[in-house]
Amino acid sequence: MARSSANFIESDKLEWEELGGGVSRKFLGWDNQIMMVKVKFEKGAEGAPHEHFHAQSTYCAEGKFEFMIGDEKKIIKAGDGVYFEPNVLHGAVCLEEGILIDVFSPVREDFLDGTGVSYFGK
Repeated sequence: MARSSANFIESDKLEWEELGGGVSRKFLGWDNQIMMVKVKFEKGAEGAPHEHFHAQSTYCAEGKFEFMIGDEKKIIKAGDGVYFEPNVLHGAVCLEEGILIDVFSPVREDFLDGTGVSYFGK
């Protein structure tokens, strides 16, 4: 079944979906192959270590985060990007309040239908 978002998504007209632990998100576009999600973190909020079969690329739009990918840790700041291979353990801790833009391929069906467990505790 083909499913997709609207062609134009105006972030300021969307409500933040509260995920708990100082994390909230907005869906900025998706179809069966790709998904973009805007994720807001309060200082100290965590994306607990997790893995999934999706490829993921993340852009740090605001703030500062410590990312962990496998055994490696690195501080990422606004303007930086991160790539996560499928099925590799990764997570993040927000060091300065910020916003990440996550892109997944294929779409995170579990985010859309609420049946899966995300790394934000929902």
